[in-house]
Order: sequence, then C-alpha cells, then structure tokens
Amino acid sequence: MYRYHCLNPISGVGLEHFPAKYESTDNISDADAVLVRSANMHEMDLPKNVVAIARAGAGVNNIPLEECAKDGVVVFNTPGANANGVKEMVIAGMLLASRDIVGGIEWLEHQDATEDIGKLAEKKKKQFAGCEISGRKLGIIGLGAIGVKVANAAVHLGMEVYGYDPFISVDAAWNLSRSIHHINDLNVIYKECDYITIHVPLIESTRKMIGADEIAQMKEGVVLLNFARDLLVDEEALAEALKEGKVKKYVTDFANPLVTSTPNTLVTPHLGASTEESEDNCAVMAVKQLMDFLENGNIKNSVNYPDCDTGACVDVGRVAINHKNIPNMISQFTRVLGDAGVNISNMTNKSKGDFAYTLLDVSTPIPREVAKELKNIHGVYRVRIVK
Repeated sequence: MYRYHCLNPISGVGLEHFPAKYESTDNISDADAVLVRSANMHEMDLPKNVVAIARAGAGVNNIPLEECAKDGVVVFNTPGANANGVKEMVIAGMLLASRDIVGGIEWLEHQDATEDIGKLAEKKKKQFAGCEISGRKLGIIGLGAIGVKVANAAVHLGMEVYGYDPFISVDAAWNLSRSIHHINDLNVIYKECDYITIHVPLIESTRKMIGADEIAQMKEGVVLLNFARDLLVDEEALAEALKEGKVKKYVTDFANPLVTSTPNTLVTPHLGASTEESEDNCAVMAVKQLMDFLENGNIKNSVNYPDCDTGACVDVGRVAINHKNIPNMISQFTRVLGDAGVNISNMTNKSKGDFAYTLLDVSTPIPREVAKELKNIHGVYRVRIVK
C-alpha cells in the first residue's frame, strides 16, 4: 500500500488515476509522497518516509529543491501540462494591450442606457481603437512548452516572431514553426520587437533579468507581457518606463501593490494556468509520474534529480539510490552487493549537477542489512528497495 498527502486541493481527474493500492492520508507523517500546487514548503519539516513531491504545475519556487535533494526526496513538476491555458492568456493579453477593449467596456458601463447610446459610442470609439497585432514583431524569451505554443499561435495570427532560448530542447525545436526567427542575441528582441513576452523559470540568474538597461533598449511604445514570474522583471524600473510612456502596456498575471497602482498596467489575478483543463492535465501528469517512481523507481520531469527510466522491473528486485555526483560511487555499490552475493542484472546511473541517481536490478533478493550498508556509504542520501 502506498500513501499520498495533498497539501493543496488536487483535481479529482488526476487522483482517480491512483489504483486501489494507493491511499490518501490527511497526515503527512504517514505519506510516501506529497502532491502540491502553491503551498509554501520552505519552512516545512518533511517526514523521513516521504520520498517524492509532485508539483501539479511548472513553477517550483515554493519547494526547497536542494534541501529535498540532500534528503533523497525527488521533486517532480508537470512541464507542458498547463501550457495551452497560459498560451491563451498571453494571446488575450496582447489583444487587450493593443486595443483598449477593457477601457471601452468600462466607459460603456458608466453611460446611461438611452436611445442615443449607439451614436455616442460611435463618436467615442476612436479613443479605444488601438492597433492590430498582425504584422507586428513579437519577441519570445524562453522556448519551452509555453513559449513554443505562443510562438506558433502568433505566427498563425500574422505576427513576425523572434524566439530566444540558448537551451532549447530537441522536442521544442521540432515543434517550433519554421517561420519563427530563432535568434542567439537577446538584445535583438529588446531592440526590434513591438511585443515581448517572457517564459523562463525564476532562478538566481534570471531574477530581474529585464531591468532599466534592457528597457532602455526597447522600442518606444513596446508592450511587455509576463505570465511566468513577477520577479523576472525589475518592476520599479518598469513603473518609471510606464509613467514616461516608453512602455505602452505591462500585462502581468501577478498582482502586487506596485503594479496594480501603476498606470498602463493590465493585471490579472494569476489566471494563467487556472483553467479546469490545465488543473486536470497537471494532476494527471503528477500522479502518473509519482506512480512510476514509487512502483518502478523511474524518474521523469524531476527538477532536482536526473531523468532515469529503465521500465518495469522484470528481475527479482530493484534498488534505487539517491547520492552525490562524485567519483567511485558505482564501484562501492557493486562491491557491497557483490560481497553479499547479490548479482546485478541491469544498472543505470544518471547525474544532474551535484546529484546522481542509480537504479540496480538484481537477480537475487536484497537483504535489509545490505540496503543499510549501502546507505552508510559516504555521499549516499537515500536507499530504497523498489521491489
């Protein structure tokens, strides 16, 4: 029996994928795995029995990744599961920023519904008219699952699209329209594009990556969209640019006192991935990844450990080892197992930065004392007998 704990409400469409051998528990101390959305886990003390955390979404800044890795806790996210929902918000944001649709609606709401309202609307419509996005240049910073979808949709809307991502994946490259200009110099986007949308994770190197210097390079009247993370933009510098008219509109999904009080901002209440479909897709992906890890030891879409997949175990047993990415680890594992008379039939070792993960299939059962001896090796964080 496996037990899981939900720190936030998780879509039932996803939870229904758990078979009968999985049980929900209200007590995290009884859980093997945790599902989370936005709950802040930085101050939490995870019980030792928790081996995995699945974030039903892409962002993981609410989870202490390195601390979890050192405890041998694999953290998953669900990249791409909510991409379509965010893509639609970005497209809507561009349209709202281009034509003052919101202003027009609000103006009409404050008018008396007289017989002359139609004629009055005809007289006033020019002040809300704006421009079309077709033929304009869109710059996309980050060509992950969301960025690619935004790029392809913008091409179909007649925009000239520039994409920047020095770490673009093979899958993303294959899915990207041939019409998109894949550029290597981010400054080209700042200087050339009428609309700029950012789709990168928030890490130390991307914090406030769009600041005063970057804004200074941008075209007069540029529209900036941020549906990724608010701290990617230096909003104090942006507020000045908005007041001066350098930036025409700032469209963001992250409300705070500064942006909500700054003119020429369009702020939505974190709606990007809040569609029913996105929440369902994220939950389904999170659940399937947890099941494959708990039952087979396989890792897919982890943010603190490498991907590692050896399929279902067809041998007598399988052991999973979370450890430091340092020399001589594999030889120590094989020595311990060899000394115990345990034959290794298959082995996979993968690394990601300072952390590594090893799966060992064995043709003889692994005694508990052998697992304990593996755990005592310097640099080993966790040993789990999967089967």
